[in-house]
Amino acid sequence: MDQISNISQLFAAQKYKLTPQREAIVKILLDNEKDHLSVEEVYMLVKNSYPHLGLATVYRTLELLCELHIVEKMNFGDGVARYDLRGNDHSHMHHHLICSVCGRLEEIKDDWLVELEKRVEREYGFNVTDHRLDFKGTYGTCKRAGCKKEKANKAVS
Repeated sequence: MDQISNISQLFAAQKYKLTPQREAIVKILLDNEKDHLSVEEVYMLVKNSYPHLGLATVYRTLELLCELHIVEKMNFGDGVARYDLRGNDHSHMHHHLICSVCGRLEEIKDDWLVELEKRVEREYGFNVTDHRLDFKGTYGTCKRAGCKKEKANKAVS
């Protein structure tokens, strides 16, 4: 079963309808999964298909997707709320490496915290149902165009 069908079932289970506009927003998120889009970015992309769709509708749809645990609202330190699809392949959110210099973002799909979750349950009696881990730091080999680190190194030399 494809992701749209899975999402449609999640909507129906909560008595919501996956309207064509909502489906278009979901497809934008699926097509740009690695980009962690903001509301405004989703809006600009979905307007190609639905020019009369308002920003408020996009915002409400993204909030509903969060409520249904289809996407996760995230902030990577740049002050912009971004939306990240939750994968069907894991019960938890994936993790991120975030460069604090250039903003480059990479996803870690492996769940390295299973043993820690078991320890938390054993020692504290707390059943972890989800977690998110963001590593912030710098890439020693950052080659990204426009990287602040690159500019700083050129200024020093």
